[in-house]
Amino acid sequence: MVRKILILLLISGLISCHKDDIPVDLIIHNADIYTVDPAMPKATGLAVSKGKIIFVGKSNEVLRMKNPDTKVIDARGHFVMPGFIEGHGHFSGLGFSLVNLNFLTARSWEQIVGMVEERVKTAAEDSWIEGRGWHQEKWDSLPVKSVQGYPIHTSLSKISPNHAVILFHASGHSLFANEKAMELAGIGKDTPDPEGGRIVRNKRGEAIGVFEERAMDLVRTAYEKYREGLSTEAKEREWQTAIALAEAECIDNGITSFQDAGSTFEELARYRKLADKGELDIRLWAMARQNYETMKDVVAKYKYVSPFFTCNAIKSEVDGALGAFGAWLLKPYNDKPGFTGQNTTDIYEVRKIAGLAMDNDMQLCVHAIGDRANKVVLDIYEGMAEMHPEKKDLRWRIEHAQHLAVEDIPRFAKSGIIASMQGVHCTSDAPFVVKRLGMERARTGAYAWRSLLKKGVHIANGTDAPVEDVDPIRNFYATVTRKREDSRVPFFPEQRMTRAEAIKSYTLDNAYAAKEEQVKGSLSVGKYADIVILSKNLLKCREGDILKTRVLFTIVNGVIVKHKVS
Repeated sequence: MVRKILILLLISGLISCHKDDIPVDLIIHNADIYTVDPAMPKATGLAVSKGKIIFVGKSNEVLRMKNPDTKVIDARGHFVMPGFIEGHGHFSGLGFSLVNLNFLTARSWEQIVGMVEERVKTAAEDSWIEGRGWHQEKWDSLPVKSVQGYPIHTSLSKISPNHAVILFHASGHSLFANEKAMELAGIGKDTPDPEGGRIVRNKRGEAIGVFEERAMDLVRTAYEKYREGLSTEAKEREWQTAIALAEAECIDNGITSFQDAGSTFEELARYRKLADKGELDIRLWAMARQNYETMKDVVAKYKYVSPFFTCNAIKSEVDGALGAFGAWLLKPYNDKPGFTGQNTTDIYEVRKIAGLAMDNDMQLCVHAIGDRANKVVLDIYEGMAEMHPEKKDLRWRIEHAQHLAVEDIPRFAKSGIIASMQGVHCTSDAPFVVKRLGMERARTGAYAWRSLLKKGVHIANGTDAPVEDVDPIRNFYATVTRKREDSRVPFFPEQRMTRAEAIKSYTLDNAYAAKEEQVKGSLSVGKYADIVILSKNLLKCREGDILKTRVLFTIVNGVIVKHKVS
């Protein structure tokens, strides 16, 4: 009661002060504000000063705080909420997907070949052509010539005989190469499968062009050799262009913070430089991703915490993706008898990286999709916690946590492990999940949001862009309906989130997953003024209208960075 009285006195004092005494930079009024703050979930007005929220309350009260220089937004009753936080994506990857060929919406192999053919017409001599986003399980039809559902390189090689082509799967866990790329990579009939990877071959043992998991490195090494020949200036310009495009895409979609799921030391240094110069338009939280030997003596140098750029986490992985048969399973794939997926990083290596994170007080974020992969990571996390009882509030994360053994679900809550999951993966993968796992495993452990929430687990939501479209509205729709946009067929809807839970997973829980809940994730006094204004109320609008929601304003640090006339 005393605390409530003090808060009321403080608010009263702010309002009663002479209006010129408070540098109020921005006021939003006449708004339907959902704060995601349980202390005051609803409001109609808020005020911002120097990038932070200084008042949340009634519209008529906030207007009394207006100064001559205050920018005022009349929200006209529109829905106001904290800016979306992308909980797991690949920031530069998103940017490069906007620079290179993007196949996320391609519905056939023939369409992809046609897009490459158009790029060949303008490509510089001896250059490589890069693209990403194809997914054979999501095409309307299979190519005429295929092996295990994959196309054969011949049609692609025919239209690009002089240009090497490298096309990454939507998941990032396999790639397609044409004949020229395989030639430059030295791929032949006798090339062995590397540990943790597979070269897909026809009955004669010839590579068809598809390289899964660690086998991708065979082609990627040749591609990197080509890139080494480009000038430093050209590569820097390309990267800067990609980052600018990624920022613009995020702002356009109401995303004010982005959690980057793995960057090299080179990229981390570049991000820090941009932040120090005040040239980042959204807040970036990044995980360092290198092998143990590269990180062991220097990772502490890349730890950095600032308002617009933070690196205080390390990324690793133990398996691949379900669509590419890379998810590591306890029992064989339903549609690939005898095969249980790929362990892509040696477990001893992951344990060493876990020790590095523990020693440097950094969060550990490990990619695990299959039920066996998740079990192994849970074992590692629990073992490290037992060895270091003095370390509290680790908030280590499992990135994806897509397919879980039922008995492992309570372990997340018991150890305070965050399930960093992507709502849209559920509906995007739905056409092949049952085919891969069988009905029972899919029903009980696939994208088990409700089961995790019942145990009190924090779920961090995101899109894994550029694996999926970065659009948070589409992701929100998938999270609360578990329905595909095209067919509207639900995927085990009993596991869906409520709308309030989904918003929290995209704001406050994402902030919590990065140890940033004290400064962002809700519209609360003292937090960053990162705000989005939407055309529809995501809590109340009809299900069919969710996908019609538009971003009207994106506000970062109290600055309007996007304004669309409603």
